[in-house]
Amino acid sequence: MVQSRASIQVNTNQVRTNPINPYLFGHFVEDIRDHMDAMLAYPLRDMDFESTDVAYRGLSGSWRPFTNGKSTLYGLEPAAARHSGHSQRIRTYSDDEGYAGIRQAIAVKQDQDGYTLALFARASVEIKFVSAEIVDKSSGEVLGHVRIQIESHNWKYYETRLRVQRDCENAEFRLYVPSDHERWLDHVSTGMLWLDHISLLPSGSVGNVRKEVMEMTRDLNAGMMRLAGNYISAYHWQQAIGPVYERPAVINEAWGGWTNKYFGTDEFIAFCQELKVEPLICVNDGSGTPEEAAEWIEYCNGSVDTPMGKLRAANGHPEPYGVKYWEIGNEVWGAWQVGHCTAEHFAERYTQFAESMKAADPEIKLLACGDDKMDWNRTLLEKAAEHIDYLTLHLYHGCNRFGMNHRTLSEERYKAIVSYPEWTRETVRQTRELFAVSDRYAHIKLAVTEYNTMYYPNTIRKGLPNEHTLEAAVANAANLNEFIRNSDLIEIGSFSDLVNGWLGGCIRVGDFYADQFRGKSSGRSENSLTVYGTPTYYVMKMYANRDLGYVVESHTDCESFQVNSPIQIPHLDALPNLDVVACTNTQGDKLTIFIVNRSLEDTMTDIQLNGFAETGTARLLEVTADHYESINDALNPETVICKSHYLEIIKSQVTCSLRAASIYVLEITR
Repeated sequence: MVQSRASIQVNTNQVRTNPINPYLFGHFVEDIRDHMDAMLAYPLRDMDFESTDVAYRGLSGSWRPFTNGKSTLYGLEPAAARHSGHSQRIRTYSDDEGYAGIRQAIAVKQDQDGYTLALFARASVEIKFVSAEIVDKSSGEVLGHVRIQIESHNWKYYETRLRVQRDCENAEFRLYVPSDHERWLDHVSTGMLWLDHISLLPSGSVGNVRKEVMEMTRDLNAGMMRLAGNYISAYHWQQAIGPVYERPAVINEAWGGWTNKYFGTDEFIAFCQELKVEPLICVNDGSGTPEEAAEWIEYCNGSVDTPMGKLRAANGHPEPYGVKYWEIGNEVWGAWQVGHCTAEHFAERYTQFAESMKAADPEIKLLACGDDKMDWNRTLLEKAAEHIDYLTLHLYHGCNRFGMNHRTLSEERYKAIVSYPEWTRETVRQTRELFAVSDRYAHIKLAVTEYNTMYYPNTIRKGLPNEHTLEAAVANAANLNEFIRNSDLIEIGSFSDLVNGWLGGCIRVGDFYADQFRGKSSGRSENSLTVYGTPTYYVMKMYANRDLGYVVESHTDCESFQVNSPIQIPHLDALPNLDVVACTNTQGDKLTIFIVNRSLEDTMTDIQLNGFAETGTARLLEVTADHYESINDALNPETVICKSHYLEIIKSQVTCSLRAASIYVLEITR
């Protein structure tokens, strides 16, 4: 391969005064498609029998009959008192000498401590016990079994442990009245079993989150975690607090299916506390009210003497959460958003929300929904600037803005995608100009609360999405460099999404992908238990775990490329192959240089340190692979990972070979 040459000069004597905020490397959770299903540790679906009959008469959602098929009848009935969804009735007759119950296909991991099996059940007096088991569907091997004594004709909660002997992708959970159950003699009585919630939770889960997801997220050192997205504009927070069994089953109006009732406010805060990151919550200004938003703040931050603080304490959390950052409005400028409106209307609505929320807690910081179109922002600032601490942007970058499609040469599409920072730079430049118009805007900072590559026309998922390639990681890394360069203005970033989701969750669970427009589409997966990182995961982890304080001046001499778009695109005719930003820590004794080689050629690069360190050893971290379309998947989860090397410093210079389409971090400590 052809190798070009480049040089980077770093001057650590020219240090910017604005610190780099660790919230710049934040992440984002949203109840979208398979995000929650993948993130949470529960292997069962329709745990509260919320779905109506979709395949078998009288059975809820994902459940199937487990019976000899003679006389067993199934039916959905009203739920138990204060419960949501339905209850599942299973009716077997006295002359039916077989088993009778329900089953569901699942994937399980070995768990010698045992999955927590929880259920609400009641039964006619003839039924004394039920069996619960997990079976390998392929071989019939019973991987775990437990018998549960049914003690009452009234609803009662049961909890036990179900040990699982080994991993199994093709397993089945069964709960049934077994055929060896004592039978009644007459032909009139019937045995009835009612169920109103069944869940399995592995012993290794952290709260209700998968252990592997929690460990990988902890390694991201996110700084901030955002709870938001399209669904939040029709989300009423009080529906997802308190006992999970009593939380209502609510349709996800944005994305279809059910809103996940097992990850509400308390679970999100517990998730953030476990990760030691700052929570950022977006309130519902679509179908919600200022009063509802203020009560949410009081629930999170109020003392036990306040009505909502008392409610939080009753739910098991007496200490206030102290949530400081609150966002008003998610993409309200978009016609797809519940509560979509004009900028004028939003500015009025925003002011009402801000005043109500600040009255609940004057110490909070408020983020206002901005747009990359400055007309929206101009109107919002003119009418509400005094109430805004941060203006938000969502910066998605894809080939659609270049008029490209799948017939465009892949190398041309690559060049377009890796021009991500130039587009961000132009949006930030326009925003700076807008802020400079009035002293009223001088206090406002930027929060990029969603960003990622967006590969149209690959929106309907077929095969492996491009969002998970090394190419996407190169684009996202270069975009992060632009965030760092603008760290005097940009203080918050939220990568979209954390787990699976709609675009490209940087943590992947399983080997299937969600169709953006048609809901969850899992297909047949033989690797649903595999949890791994995408190339962008390793970029985010690499960037966020550096010791950063301030940006220092640097200058790069390198070759350039241009984006050959079929439509006219300005300022994309001489883009530097290397995208570089340099930083020192707060003590000034560590230099960190982020280098993204956007070129399709290897580049031999001389890095001049200008006296920061004359000799010694530099550490080089790299995310690279043999081709820009390289991808991690469940069968090959480490094709693209972060590796570390050491280079010699000679006469205040480091020389390194940067591979094509790769991301690097050079660290030097003196």
